[in-house]
Amino acid sequence: MVIAQSISKYDKKHPTVITIGTFDGVHIGHRKILDRLIKNAQQSALKSTVLTFFPHPRMILQKDSNLKLLNTIEEKTKILEQLGLDQLIIHPFTKEFSRLSATEFVRDVLVNSLQTKKIIIGYDHRFGRNRNANINDLVAFGSTLDFDVEEIPAQEIDDVSVSSTKIRKALEEGDIRTANTYLGYPYMLTGTITRGKGLGKQLDFPTANLQIQEPYKLVPKNGAYVVQGEIRGHMVSGMMNIGFNPTVSGTHRSIEIHFFNFDGDLYDQTLQVDILERLRDEHKFDSVEDLKKQLQKDKETSLSLISR
Repeated sequence: MVIAQSISKYDKKHPTVITIGTFDGVHIGHRKILDRLIKNAQQSALKSTVLTFFPHPRMILQKDSNLKLLNTIEEKTKILEQLGLDQLIIHPFTKEFSRLSATEFVRDVLVNSLQTKKIIIGYDHRFGRNRNANINDLVAFGSTLDFDVEEIPAQEIDDVSVSSTKIRKALEEGDIRTANTYLGYPYMLTGTITRGKGLGKQLDFPTANLQIQEPYKLVPKNGAYVVQGEIRGHMVSGMMNIGFNPTVSGTHRSIEIHFFNFDGDLYDQTLQVDILERLRDEHKFDSVEDLKKQLQKDKETSLSLISR
């Protein structure tokens, strides 16, 4: 997959079939559009192209927005590449860019810069300054600027009944099963392994502390989860705690992972963990010994769930 970090850096020698959006989560609703985009490109000798934006437009246009995203830009790129997309353009979203009129956006960006020959878009897509243009305007532009528009009808998208907002809500409530079902893949966290206080080792459950660099990344509700991650080419399962470690008077929210059947140094490595199941809420136990007993139960439950 070819990646351009802005519209101006796109190599315009290839005519494109394109779709536009933030695609946060790249969930099963998004796949309806993306699958059609890729198949259409294969049938028409055009390059399947996604134009997406970073930061998310709401982060720029709504300064009080505390929006948390399902994917970091790196995670989104990885998922799109796995789908078989030809080209990804990640354009920096600014207030200046948001002020482009619909005509300027279609003529200067889509046609002149991106060599668009066909646009595949959802029925409710809006664009241009103040998002005042819709699918009908796009069709009208196409007739004068020589590109086709294929609309994904309301029924086809709404039948999936999925949105990034619903997935965010599920994660905030700890409903990882619903989130994963809507995403079509396990929700992932990506970060750097840093040194903690070594409390896990004292409990006979040594942990890797995952530090997520991107403040906008949504971290699910506090609690214990079953996870898996790829370490040195091998998939390793484990359990993860998100929270404040109240039993040992923790003061900062942390993400700690205990991997089963793994013994090695992961410090300073970047690691992606996939969240498979939720085990329980985070609790303050009466003693460290009670906590150790619960961790052993969590391990047994995790191993049982993984082996199913």
